[in-house]
This record gives sequence, structure tokens and C-alpha cells, in this order.
Amino acid sequence: MDIIIAVVLAYIVKGICGFANTLVFGSILSYSRNTINITPIDLLLGFPSNLIIVWKERSHISAKVVVPLSILVLIGVIPGALFLKLGDTGLIKIVFGIIVILVGIESLLRERQKVKKESSKLLLVIVGFISGILCGVFGVGAFLVAYISRTTENQNQFRGNICAVFLIENLLRFYLYTVTGILSFEIFKDSLILYPFMILGLTIGILLSKKLSEVLIKKIVIILLMISGATLIVNNIF
Repeated sequence: MDIIIAVVLAYIVKGICGFANTLVFGSILSYSRNTINITPIDLLLGFPSNLIIVWKERSHISAKVVVPLSILVLIGVIPGALFLKLGDTGLIKIVFGIIVILVGIESLLRERQKVKKESSKLLLVIVGFISGILCGVFGVGAFLVAYISRTTENQNQFRGNICAVFLIENLLRFYLYTVTGILSFEIFKDSLILYPFMILGLTIGILLSKKLSEVLIKKIVIILLMISGATLIVNNIF
């Protein structure tokens, strides 16, 4: 039952802002499951949701944003996937909690900024590679969110570009998870059962994005993620 709740909540968030589904999904399930059993399911659920959003926002996608970031992310995914296969799960959960908090802090600070900063090529390289590693381990493109939000003009551009990068990354990660044995037939079957709940959550999220204040929703999501991250760290240290 917890996984159904996690899927619906995660993809409501995905439908609203185009990201953070993995953070919500992982934060809820990490209390009862290992990361290696969570990330493959989220990958199988995330691919079609990214495809839907990319198609919906296709006119707002820029190759100048998507192509270089996708290349760097793909390079980082390989060591990330290997770490997921071989790494210590307790340490992974602590790192995941720290990532959630950092993303929350960065997002709060970004919301306060009035003027966009000029994007840096060095930042592009660092963000892309780190995001690739995080995607390989958790499926999280947290640092991509911070970068793309500074290179797009509105929410449609943001959602379209970030989901396009996620979609490309998903394809490589699907291959890597398959050849390393992370993605098994049992996980695939379990994911199929969850597809209706993913579609339900995504639909609700898209509808809410049209009705509710985007600023208010973002703040609520950020606060919840930071609380989840802090709790995850405390539980795995003590």
C-alpha cells in the first residue's frame, strides 16, 4: 500500500512542476526498502511520464539546452549505476537525505532571486556530470533543476527541457540497469501494476498546475522534501 501512495504523490508532483517525483518516491519508500529496489521501479514509471510531458511541451524545448546537458549526464550515469550495484545502502540513504536538503535550500534561494544569473560553462560541466552520477544511483536530476531553471524563461520551457534530458538519460539507464542485473523481470512486472497509479497522479498534477498557485505549491513541496531528507539522515545515522 505504501508504494501505491508513493507513486500517486510522486507523480502529482511530477505533473505540477516536471520534476521531484524521484525525490518524493524515494523519500517515502527508503524507510522500508533498499535503494537498489526503488530506483529501477521509478525508472520504469518515470520514462512514460517524461515522454508525455515532452510531447505536451515539445514546442518549448531547446536543443541548445538539452544536448550538452544530456551528453554530460550520460557520462555520469555509468559510474552512478555501478555505485548503485556495489555501494553500501545505508550510506546511499544518508547521501540521498543530504541531496534532498541541499536541493530544498537551493530551491528556496532560487525562488527569492529577482534576476537570472548568466549561465557558466564550467557550471554546466559540473552540474551535468554530478547529475549523471545522481541519476545513476537514485534517478535524481536535482542539480539539473537548479541549472535549467536559470536557462529557461517560463515553466513550459523548464518542464519541456528538463523532461527531455530525463528522457534521454532514462534510455541509457534502462540499458545499464538491465545488463548489470539491477532491473529484473520481477521488478518489471511490479512496475506494470503501478502504471495506472502513475497516470492517475500525473493527471491530477497537471490539472492542479492549472488551478493552484505555482509559487505556493513549490514552497509546500520544498518544505516536505527537506523534512523527508532530514528524517532519512537521522534514521540511518542513529
